[in-house]
Amino acid sequence: MFALATLRLSVRGLIRLPGCRLPVRRPSGPGYPLRPEVPSWGIPERHPSGRGVCHDAFVLPYTAYFRIYQPVIAYSSRERAYWRAYAQSPHRPRRAEAVAAEHEESLRRLVTSPPTVAPSRESGDAYVRRSGGELFVCPWQTRLRSWLALREFRATTSARVASAFVPEAVVEAAEADAERHLGRGEDSRPQILTSRWTVPTAWFVPFGAEERCLVLGGRREWDPALEGPGTFPGEPSSALPVEEPAPRSAESAATRALLYVTEMGTARRRLERAVRVLRGVPDGEGSLAAVERLEDWLTAVAHPRALLELDYGGLVHLLGDAELRDDHSAAEVEAALTGLETGQEAVTLAAHRRLVRRWRAVQALERAN
Repeated sequence: MFALATLRLSVRGLIRLPGCRLPVRRPSGPGYPLRPEVPSWGIPERHPSGRGVCHDAFVLPYTAYFRIYQPVIAYSSRERAYWRAYAQSPHRPRRAEAVAAEHEESLRRLVTSPPTVAPSRESGDAYVRRSGGELFVCPWQTRLRSWLALREFRATTSARVASAFVPEAVVEAAEADAERHLGRGEDSRPQILTSRWTVPTAWFVPFGAEERCLVLGGRREWDPALEGPGTFPGEPSSALPVEEPAPRSAESAATRALLYVTEMGTARRRLERAVRVLRGVPDGEGSLAAVERLEDWLTAVAHPRALLELDYGGLVHLLGDAELRDDHSAAEVEAALTGLETGQEAVTLAAHRRLVRRWRAVQALERAN
């Protein structure tokens, strides 16, 4: 999750963080009242001299996100009441602020001594969408995702390095807490997947080129030829709003985002087709396994009427505007599959080369000085 992704960014950043004054957030969620305060997400504090301070606290992870938005009817009556009230609250983090809000909460836990790798209670925040008058939510699941991220961090980092960031006693306490709660039947399946420094090719399979939405400087950009009348870019044909309008500010004017949104039924058909095509491809086991893992996760977690979202998240800050305009990865994955399906090897190779060239260049930035 954010806290452990931050560990990978910079030791220097962590050393400077204790001087930050991060906004205090009270816990929320079913059983808690909606909080009344409006935190200043992503806005650095000012030094008395007028200079901005603690810049490293606001460097967001270079992470992409795959989110499942469940229809509110998929929840219990108590949870439905909470999420409906939450969606109407003027104080919840809006879409453009939510990633920064998650990041700040994680940093606040990390800079304590000893660090707190997971909150004591599950988050009461969520990403919110509406479609056809219906409410869809994707809970942050901060505690669950923190537990899962801790396991990943430990599995992919040497014990000596890991213990320098997270003391063994803290790890053992967090793992015991996770076992205790998950053993009581709490859901261990996240509704959000994350990927650092790249977007896995399999993540593009559920989406079509017509579902792409590019926002640069607060303005949507798309190819009008791909859109039907009255349809927002990056949304299903039901004209789903990306998010309720937020007050325009200098920060919102600088917003950059690239997302895809589709419906679960459409995604399932695309995944089934990809599995069918890849099963007939020699040496395609790796690609097939990745698509099947994504399909299994969606089948296990997503409601049949869920909405799915692929969000480039912090990766957009690694790419210029021209590069984002030229990024049609979902269309290239579709072209590659069509080439395999129809025996057009040249089409498949051309699309594959464009994908590989683009994402290798992004991944190479992880090791750039």
